Amino acid sequence: MTRNVNERPIHADATEPKSIPRIAIQAFCETPEVAAALEAASQDRRMSRTHVKVLMGGLPAAVEFYGSAPTPNLVVVESKGRSDEILGHLDGLAEVCDPGTKVLVIGHVNDVLLYRELIRRGVSEYVVAPLDLFDVLRTIGDLYHSPDSAVLGRSIAFIGAKGGCGSSTVAHNVAWSIAKTFDNDVLIADLDLAWGTAGLDFNQDPTQGALDALLSPERIDEVFLDRLLTKCSDHLSLLAAPALLDRIYDFDELSFDPTIEVARGNVPVVVIDLPHQWTGWVRRQLREADEVVIVASPDLANLRNAKNLADVLRAARPNDAPPRLVFDQVGMPKRPEIKLEEFAKALDLPIAASIPFDAKLFGDAANKGLMIGELDAKHPVAEAFRALSGVVTGRTEIRRAKKSPFAPLLEKLRARKAS
Repeated sequence: MTRNVNERPIHADATEPKSIPRIAIQAFCETPEVAAALEAASQDRRMSRTHVKVLMGGLPAAVEFYGSAPTPNLVVVESKGRSDEILGHLDGLAEVCDPGTKVLVIGHVNDVLLYRELIRRGVSEYVVAPLDLFDVLRTIGDLYHSPDSAVLGRSIAFIGAKGGCGSSTVAHNVAWSIAKTFDNDVLIADLDLAWGTAGLDFNQDPTQGALDALLSPERIDEVFLDRLLTKCSDHLSLLAAPALLDRIYDFDELSFDPTIEVARGNVPVVVIDLPHQWTGWVRRQLREADEVVIVASPDLANLRNAKNLADVLRAARPNDAPPRLVFDQVGMPKRPEIKLEEFAKALDLPIAASIPFDAKLFGDAANKGLMIGELDAKHPVAEAFRALSGVVTGRTEIRRAKKSPFAPLLEKLRARKAS
């Protein structure tokens, strides 16, 4: 069926392409022409901040692949099949797609009824081949820049119930685990301006960061923010704190809003490392974050403070999920501890994670500027951080690889490539 002229265009329009945010894109193509257009677009300056992989196999390959792997921010799939075939494969893809993933379908059927059905099922866009480089740029750009598109980034605020309970360490390890496990771009905003430790934890010595953004709010945009970031890995960037005492860091309640808003518009996950303070801007960041994590050690002062925090957040965020409760430094020798279940019951919160006290493990990691997963990927603490990264991003589990008749052959090919 051909499209009615009064319907929304299925082909990409002729508007000027926009720059694409810092996202991960994976494409599964059926024709070399579409694959070539995507490869060419990935080399364009407007996609310089993205991570793009172009594979062959179309929709069936995507369904098979994501049965054992997390989905990126954007999945692009091409299909030469009929409408019923496309819908059938998309049902399979929906079963393995993670929350927050956008899906762009490139088809060869110009059918407005198919377009309507795909949009109804949650597909972000459907376009008809052939496509050139600029069609790809415009289509992807519109997914993230149109007035009705949702904000790209999810903000996760970490705060300690008491100073020294390890909130920053938990925040940094969770951020690293999100980037490593899900191939998602993550930005850590270290907002403890006087005492921030993110630079030390990642073995970085940045010359600019959060303070520069705060002092120049009129300049804050995606380009200026990029200049202030320190790259820690392929998918992890840091907006560092100055960690100097050469000035007083007094800011009003709204001072941090422009920086966090621009970050959320350009990075899929923004981890906000908050200091143990109670100021107007700290309270605001907690109120405005998509997810709040309270980190506490199991003693009386932490219990009192965590209870106060939980009560304030419930009142300030009545329509949001309650904060996550994470225990850190559990089992410290010679320290009397409140039972975790009793602590959590007093707050009326489930336990999201429990991190055991291990002075040598965390000390070695801190001294070497490494995350726990880098130091020992198989350690139970590293696994706890991986599990918590799934919880706070809405991916509650990491799917296990499915058995495939081609598995032995694939293993041999990987071994040969590695050698």
